[in-house]
Amino acid sequence: MHARAETATAARRSFRPWQGLASAITFLTIVPVPIAGEAGLGSAAVWFPVVGAAVGTLAGGARLLSGLALNATVATVLAMIVLVVVTGALHQDGLADTADGIGARGGRDRRLAVMRDSSTGVFGALALIAWALLLVTTVASLDGDRALRALVVACALARWAALVHAAATSPARADGLGASLHVGRVALGVASALAVAAALAVCGLVAGAAAILTGVVVAVLSVAFARRTLGGRTGDTLGATVAIVEVAVCVVLLGVWQG
Repeated sequence: MHARAETATAARRSFRPWQGLASAITFLTIVPVPIAGEAGLGSAAVWFPVVGAAVGTLAGGARLLSGLALNATVATVLAMIVLVVVTGALHQDGLADTADGIGARGGRDRRLAVMRDSSTGVFGALALIAWALLLVTTVASLDGDRALRALVVACALARWAALVHAAATSPARADGLGASLHVGRVALGVASALAVAAALAVCGLVAGAAAILTGVVVAVLSVAFARRTLGGRTGDTLGATVAIVEVAVCVVLLGVWQG
């Protein structure tokens, strides 16, 4: 009994309530955050929308502040650079690799092999160009305040959509990032509540609902794609889901606000 009590006490002392947040920040950004003990990605899942909102705040803040002295296009390009740098181009790399996999001829094994290749092919390059052009032209069409709000919500919903993608698909490989991200029902439920609350609070009922619906649609389509073409998720399909949702939400918000 005494040994069991000591074990329980040690477990309580080693518990860190913000350990999952630190793990999410370390995984989703280049910000070095010390993590006490072991923290898997499963414990970080709840915090994905929160970290996404923080990333969007940095990018949107860059757009808002630089827009005071520069034109909207230049300010948006700077915001995009902040977005890519802060995240270590993690999601853009996934988008490019997934696009190359789509363009590869052959079956599932061939596509997975192409996606694992570190070089970027024509389809990957085109996907990155399309992503950058859509993001810049869309966000540049918004005033500074709305650009900030759009990026906050887009980045939060994008990381949430990646959780949906992970929860609804099995790993396509036994190793790699896609296999290491396990999202439980409770974690997904809390993350969903946080993402929905952020969208509605930041963008209002109509625009927020439109952004949420966009995230749901892209997440469902990404799940269907991964299952059909690859037999499951990979780290690249997770990253591609994030990148596509970011742009899609910004496009839809532009349509709602200009409608």
